[in-house]
Amino acid sequence: MNEEVEPEIVNEIARSADVLPGTLYMLPVSKKPIFPGQIIPVVIDFGIWESTFKSIHSEDMSYLGVAYAHGVDTDDATVDQLAEIGTVCRIHQLERQDNQIHMVVSGVQRLQILDWVSRERPFAAQVRYFPETAKTGSNQIKGYTTAIFNTIKELLPLNPMYGEELKMFLNNFGTADPSRLADFGASMTTADASELQDIMDTIDLAPRMKKALVLLRKEVEIAKVQSDIRTHIESELSQHQRENLLREQLKFIQKELGISKDDREAEIEGFRNRLAQLTVPEHASRKIDEEMEKMAMLERGSPEYTITRNYLDWLTSIPWGLCSEDCLDLGVARAILDADHEGLDEAKQRILEFIAVGKMRGGISGSIVLFVGPPGVGKTSLGRSIANALARKFYRFSLGGMRDEAEIKGHRRTYIGSMPGKFVQALRECGTSNPVIMLDEVDKVGASYRGDPAHALLEVLDPEQNREYLDHYVDVRVDLSNVLFICTANQVDTIPVPLLDRMEEIRLSGYLTDEKIAIARRHLLPKQVASAGLRKRGQLRIDSNAIRRIIDGYAREAGVRRLEKMIGTIVRKSVMKLLDGHPPPVHVKSADLEDYLGKPRYEKESLIAGVGVARGLAWTALGGSTLDIEATRAHSFSRGFRLTGHLGEIMKESAEIAYSYVIGNADSLGVDNRFFEKAMIHLHVPAGATPKDGPSAGITIASALVSLARGKQIRSSLAMTGELSLTGQVLPVGGIREKIVAARRMKIRKIILPSRNQGGYEELPDYIRKGLDINFVSHYQEVLELAF
Repeated sequence: MNEEVEPEIVNEIARSADVLPGTLYMLPVSKKPIFPGQIIPVVIDFGIWESTFKSIHSEDMSYLGVAYAHGVDTDDATVDQLAEIGTVCRIHQLERQDNQIHMVVSGVQRLQILDWVSRERPFAAQVRYFPETAKTGSNQIKGYTTAIFNTIKELLPLNPMYGEELKMFLNNFGTADPSRLADFGASMTTADASELQDIMDTIDLAPRMKKALVLLRKEVEIAKVQSDIRTHIESELSQHQRENLLREQLKFIQKELGISKDDREAEIEGFRNRLAQLTVPEHASRKIDEEMEKMAMLERGSPEYTITRNYLDWLTSIPWGLCSEDCLDLGVARAILDADHEGLDEAKQRILEFIAVGKMRGGISGSIVLFVGPPGVGKTSLGRSIANALARKFYRFSLGGMRDEAEIKGHRRTYIGSMPGKFVQALRECGTSNPVIMLDEVDKVGASYRGDPAHALLEVLDPEQNREYLDHYVDVRVDLSNVLFICTANQVDTIPVPLLDRMEEIRLSGYLTDEKIAIARRHLLPKQVASAGLRKRGQLRIDSNAIRRIIDGYAREAGVRRLEKMIGTIVRKSVMKLLDGHPPPVHVKSADLEDYLGKPRYEKESLIAGVGVARGLAWTALGGSTLDIEATRAHSFSRGFRLTGHLGEIMKESAEIAYSYVIGNADSLGVDNRFFEKAMIHLHVPAGATPKDGPSAGITIASALVSLARGKQIRSSLAMTGELSLTGQVLPVGGIREKIVAARRMKIRKIILPSRNQGGYEELPDYIRKGLDINFVSHYQEVLELAF
């Protein structure tokens, strides 16, 4: 619907010489102010401004006051939000379209709002005008005029849009009107509305021209940056298009001459070249052929093409039937194991037996070995040494904290970013079908809503199943029967029984002090010296006594990881001394260790002796240790039994069993029945901050209670371990090797063990058993005779 509000259409431009009314109806504008001499279309809401234009029509006016309203829409502005300086505009084409008023206004001259006649719509105000002389002879004005006009000419080549505006201005005003030129220059810019209003508010011509010139110079700089960006982008695009065109022409020419194939054919040919060197099973070959036919029909730009291409890349990267030749020379294997590891004679012997059986059978396949031992004893490095001894490729990944079974079995190809599982990745990286794959920290596998990786390992680590292992991504049976799997764990308690049943367990206990000294001398110290850039001889010397004191006071753990850190600290501080001018060599003695390492972490243990004190042997994840158990009679007011020392549930039950056994068999144990009638017995196991659990302290707790009741001290230099039953039977316990090593470290020679652990003890190496007085018992009465 088109409805004309004002019948008369005025087409001529308003001149400042026209007679202007003293009272004007006012219209706010929100985008930016309208300058004198500027012609601009305006669109406003008919429903809101109908009264204003009806009043203008009724008074037969053709002028309208326009003022900038800061921060509000035109339709929401109030008279208090209008700028004081505005522009009187002549109304040209005025018509209504779809509930909107469309008009063209031309600015005539500046006005100042003196007073409001109507503060409600239609807004009306008394105004004052600022007529300006078109010409002036001031040199300053002439200079500004020339500068503004030249700046505008600079803008024209940078932005052609300014050309039409300049042509219209020159047709209407020319360059002889400096006031119009300043306002026109300001209106051309993309400056903020507040900056443009500042020019509107500047009545004096010279300051106004100066401000307009500043805005124009800014606009020139912005336009130059935009032009440079546009030119750079167009240059890159044209270069890219040219290269693409030449590349396509080259492909077409090569194809016509028969000397080249397109990218799809080249990729398929590359896959076929890979397969020519492999012995691919029939079922896998059939799948690969199907995928290649599918790839040949797909468009290169389609998502399905990329998925198929990646799938074929993995299928053809698996080393089907490609095996490295095993080195089954026992002499070479023994030399490598001895060179890489000190001690561990039992583990080395088991490994050599394993290789010997493989040599007799003609190959090592379908084997899963589990190394169990405390941290830092060389489980991971031993696996690498096995790979070197067999001349096989080695691949290691950690299962610690793994919670997604897709890491083992692979992701299905329907997912974005899907990949095969770790075992297929290992085959691809090693390039052979018979690598040594190490699964580190198998006892620390987690479980989540994504599945249980430990259960996914059941198929992999089963020699009867892994010859047809199915990865979710590859979706083709892969033979893993030639892979030698080596797993490592600190303990077997958290490994699922079905998984543990598939492995051949080899235990690595902690090192003795002499073994640690040899390891430090032959392996750790040379490694740290080389990493620090020192020459092996002549610059640093560490005494054997100093290394022994490091082991006893700073690195008493079963492994050698902390020992290596301590040696590294000494080496680094020695390097600083040498660089500070210390004459070589730096000689580190036992007495100097506190200067390098601070106070010892472990104080020298003293064997506690006294009535009610018994010494046990304990196993921990870090190796074996001694365990002193103290019992005392707290008071005689009431009967009771109190336990302290951060004990677990099993150890608490073991203590209660020992307490019940001693009271129930007091006569046979030589204990006065009346001792426990009103005695509050307090049993403590130091240190209180260390958690303790397990049944192996049963006979030790009973011995401490008997010693307290008899008032007689247990023989010194005696340690014991064994579970106690209510009938006095001494039951077998675990961790015998670690416990024996702990006793040797404390120079304890007399040890009581359960008789059913005798077989495990006799399997220990001779150098561990040498010089020990081991007593095997099956009943507590035998313990009693040995202890007292």
